[in-house]
Amino acid sequence: MELKQIIEKVTVLESLYFDENQYISAVAFDSRKVEENTLFVAQRGVHVDGHNYIQKAVDLGASVVVCEIFPDQIHEKVCYLKVENSSIALAQIAANFYQNPSEKLTLVGVTGTNGKTTVATLLCQLFQKLGAKTGLLSTVKIIVHQAEYEATHTTPDSVTINKYLAKMVKEGVSYCFMEVSSHGIHQARTYGLNFKGGVFTNITHDHLDYHKTFKEYRDVKKAFFDDLPQNAFALTNLDDKNGAFMLQNTKASQKTYAQKTLADYRIKIVEKSLMGMLLQINDQELWVKLIGGFNASNLGAIYGVADQLGVPEQELLVALSQLSSVDGRFQYQVSKTGIVGVVDYAHTPDALKNILSTIKEIVRPTAKIITVVGCGGDRDAAKRPKMAKIASELSHQVVLTSDNPRTENPLQILEDMEVGVPAEAQHKVLTIEDRKQAIKTACQLASKDDVVLVAGKGHETYQEINGKRSYFNDKEQLIETFQILKK
Repeated sequence: MELKQIIEKVTVLESLYFDENQYISAVAFDSRKVEENTLFVAQRGVHVDGHNYIQKAVDLGASVVVCEIFPDQIHEKVCYLKVENSSIALAQIAANFYQNPSEKLTLVGVTGTNGKTTVATLLCQLFQKLGAKTGLLSTVKIIVHQAEYEATHTTPDSVTINKYLAKMVKEGVSYCFMEVSSHGIHQARTYGLNFKGGVFTNITHDHLDYHKTFKEYRDVKKAFFDDLPQNAFALTNLDDKNGAFMLQNTKASQKTYAQKTLADYRIKIVEKSLMGMLLQINDQELWVKLIGGFNASNLGAIYGVADQLGVPEQELLVALSQLSSVDGRFQYQVSKTGIVGVVDYAHTPDALKNILSTIKEIVRPTAKIITVVGCGGDRDAAKRPKMAKIASELSHQVVLTSDNPRTENPLQILEDMEVGVPAEAQHKVLTIEDRKQAIKTACQLASKDDVVLVAGKGHETYQEINGKRSYFNDKEQLIETFQILKK
């Protein structure tokens, strides 16, 4: 592709050795991926500044360098383009390089602290059931029609996003549903994408290691809705106190959903059990296989998106009733001895509170709730005592354990959590660093009808300790423990 096509809509402040007809074969922001005729974008990352790798990129064959500051060493055979913000430039360049695939799809973004994965994944599942070819960009996986790929980030980098969107266009995909993280918004990974709709699920304490303040975190989420075009829809959860705030400056058509207040899409739980819920959405009743008030809200969002995209009501209700739970989200097993084991990704205070409150509502009055929970390392440490406090208040017994300590000392993380346990609850809290042993101990403490909740990792199939990932699967570990206990 010619350079003039790749930099269309990119504001270039200054250029050196510019040739608009120059041929570009690839776009990269990682110097290790540069080859001949690559356009290299020197992007300022959280930990690494790409400007320090311009010379390496040139040595490997980069013929165009996009940067915020020209390097000291200039090569006459290389074109240099100065821009104000490299991340924004990268997103627009990536969209142009892959021929703006988002304009050829119905792309819907889902943002919020909790529920992003469930809403995006179930929307993908719903439209598949309705006969459409669908795509998904999520924390759990990337789907391009019938092909699945491993996901490395909630919202991938802008080059990866556009690469997969282009694959979707090639495969004839009509609808793509995408998780939009606060990191992705802040780092302009979604810049230049043509969204037909946006969904806000909720916002609670999370990622304050990155955003520093809750206000900044909230305002970054809002920026996604501020940027939606006039022909898009913006759907928000009015049960969240920041739901209406998200719509204040959007140009998009404003729509709402809620359980507790009047909204365009009103959801009510009529009946609930471990097998599912009877819901009322506006004036229609339907039985769904998911459980919990949080999932009732998620289904309200899904209903609203489908309605905005023109799905007939009766077809929509039938498809909703057929949806099954997302991997690692309230997945449960029942042992031969009658113990219920639940695996859930709940890794924020609000998510943990929601899942424990839901379990409390549906178990027998005599049943115990035993919670296994930890907190990740190199992440927001302020939520650690909050997580332990919630677990100890809403559970009969708690086992604090390692999650993904990453480069932190797991014992320090556990000490940070223990601070949050109230004095009157300390007798029912155990601390077991080894996650496998923690799950085993929790199961040994349980009897018939009791629930063992293993929270925090959900769909993840690894444990990261000292920067090294080893295979670990909560669901498999729970099943294996149940099999041992029945003998």
